[in-house]
Amino acid sequence: MPVIDKLAVEYSDRVEFIAVAWKSSFDATADRAADLLTSGAVRWGLDEGEEIFSLYGIPYQPNSVLITGGDVEVERWPGARSEQEMRQALDNLIALGA
Repeated sequence: MPVIDKLAVEYSDRVEFIAVAWKSSFDATADRAADLLTSGAVRWGLDEGEEIFSLYGIPYQPNSVLITGGDVEVERWPGARSEQEMRQALDNLIALGA
């Protein structure tokens, strides 16, 4: 998450970053978000009913999904990626005019 938090600061004028957690309590999620997302550039929430995870077919965390402003899924990947790979994916998203 530190890399995502860093990229969120750099890309915040072009990309909205949202972190969704599940299988936890709101307070535990808030504490974890405070520890991992220190920049304030990433919005976070708890998917208590697992509706978001179900909607996008996400079976586990971590999982990243890039979605355009028009709700079109552009790319997804499970697990971690390098900062350079994430940068490239974000640049591709921006190039699409998302």
